[in-house]
Amino acid sequence: MKRLPISCPSCQGRLSVKRLHCDHCETEVEGQYALPALASLTQEDQDFIVAFIKTSGSLKQMADLLKVSYPTVRNRLDEIIGKVKQSESNQEKAK
Repeated sequence: MKRLPISCPSCQGRLSVKRLHCDHCETEVEGQYALPALASLTQEDQDFIVAFIKTSGSLKQMADLLKVSYPTVRNRLDEIIGKVKQSESNQEKAK
């Protein structure tokens, strides 16, 4: 399955969802919906978050899993937190 695009291929602006479709009953819902903050992360950042959840948020286990130091994992998590906060801030400004 293709990855959900998050930026416009023409101008690189942030995309929003306009239509949702049910494959089961063919119902469609239209409107303007913002993408969730986590959807705005890169695939690599999303994979990191999934691994973080699977390790119950243990930075030590993450360091072992990724074969990097604990401070490296902490820094990476802090970077992702910053991206999520920025995304949420941008969504608030757009309202």
